[in-house]
Amino acid sequence: MLISVSHESLPRTGSVRASVVMDHFGIRFEQGRHTIVENLDLPIESGQIVLFIGASSSGKSSLMRAVAAKLTSDGQAVVNIDQLTLPQMMLIDAVPGEPPEAMRLLAQCGLGEARLLLGTPTELSDGQRYRFRLALGLAMKPDWLVADEFTATLDRTLAKVLAFSLRRQAYRTGTGFLLATTHEDIVDDLSPDVHVRCRLDGEIDVASRECEPPVHVIQELDDARPVSLSASSRRPLAEGREKKESASPRTCGSPLRPVATGRTSLGGIIGPISSG
Repeated sequence: MLISVSHESLPRTGSVRASVVMDHFGIRFEQGRHTIVENLDLPIESGQIVLFIGASSSGKSSLMRAVAAKLTSDGQAVVNIDQLTLPQMMLIDAVPGEPPEAMRLLAQCGLGEARLLLGTPTELSDGQRYRFRLALGLAMKPDWLVADEFTATLDRTLAKVLAFSLRRQAYRTGTGFLLATTHEDIVDDLSPDVHVRCRLDGEIDVASRECEPPVHVIQELDDARPVSLSASSRRPLAEGREKKESASPRTCGSPLRPVATGRTSLGGIIGPISSG
């Protein structure tokens, strides 16, 4: 895929203060057309994770949007989570699909806590609202999902777990991701197929993975199961645990507390815990 990105410089009216700035830094107003990149060859294929990374104003977001526009013009379904309108209803009702699938998807995006599932977007923090947009986008099952400022508003530990979760999502569903971020700490967990590094000097480096990850890595991703945080068991809840009923009859007239059948996880994110 060949990508070119450029834009016309907006006209500006000079002022005394603008003259002070220009004289102090030795610059002048930009005029004409500004080119970010021309005929950049990006080896992008369906179902890949493409990461655009670089400092602010390096052009990564503009480049990502240009790729998204190209994919859209080629007839592929592209969803930009920044353009999604948040429905004002409980999270569990807002995500389409059967309840177990909706809960699984929300948990993968770090919104697996029971009280969050029964909350509304207005009750979420900025970081939670970002993750909710991500869950809504995934529920639409697009060919490509676009996310700018990926994990920027998240705790860094949570950001890494979310990146790992998206890697699993790409393998299992074939969904492609176009992600832009300034953060380097998620690269290993995200394991992007195409890594585009934008520099402030205008240079753009592109690195692509020419083969699939080792078989044991894919197996680790596919076999990862939600696990209990109980230090005593450390075994997957998916294996099931029989709830023992008391031998004595119940005599209390109070309503019975619902039996929790869901899975608990740190911060609502479900991730693998290594043995030993």
